[in-house]
Amino acid sequence: MKINIAIDGPSAAGKSTIAKKLAEKLGYVHLDTGAMYRCTALKAVRSGIALDDEASVCAMLEDTDIRLLSTGEVFMDGEDVSQAIRTDENSLAASAVSKLPKVREELVRRQQKMAEEKGYIMDGRDIGTVVLKDAEVKIFMTASPEARAERRYKQNIEKGIPTSDIATIAEEIRQRDYEDTHRAASPLKKADDATEIDTSYMTIEEVCSAIYALAEPFLNREA
Repeated sequence: MKINIAIDGPSAAGKSTIAKKLAEKLGYVHLDTGAMYRCTALKAVRSGIALDDEASVCAMLEDTDIRLLSTGEVFMDGEDVSQAIRTDENSLAASAVSKLPKVREELVRRQQKMAEEKGYIMDGRDIGTVVLKDAEVKIFMTASPEARAERRYKQNIEKGIPTSDIATIAEEIRQRDYEDTHRAASPLKKADDATEIDTSYMTIEEVCSAIYALAEPFLNREA
């Protein structure tokens, strides 16, 4: 039978990378919810809208089409913004708009609609606690700020994305962690029934194997 897998955790913990690998292995669709907030932030900045102006950001969203392809590309209003949304500056902007309750409400509505048919791996900050409370498997993935900064730095270099040095990225990650865990709307936290995995010293293959082992009992059940 098909199930839904929720992967939560702080910025740069490797959630999207793991989710993509698992989706390929299972033939599932990966939904990177963080990309939706990143798109919202990017369009708000481009439109000259203040990131704390909830009414204006929500009005903008009404005319914003966000598409997440199974191949990993992210399109906003027909434009491929896969790289544009991944800059360090846009990451912080995404954290700002994610604090807005009505923005979260709208994007959560879209996410829940997407996952209704099962067979989805969704990653973000509040998947197991808000978006997919009934997901069969819930993972809380974390890693030290230093390990995450090194990964983000290497990823930016590989993709040709302008980047700060590792120490600066680590400090930005700590700031993002604080903001994500202290916001009023759906703060980042581990769901009571989630399994925590610290990926600081694990390979991608090791993390995928650990999650697959948790999912296997559900996958083998008859529909």
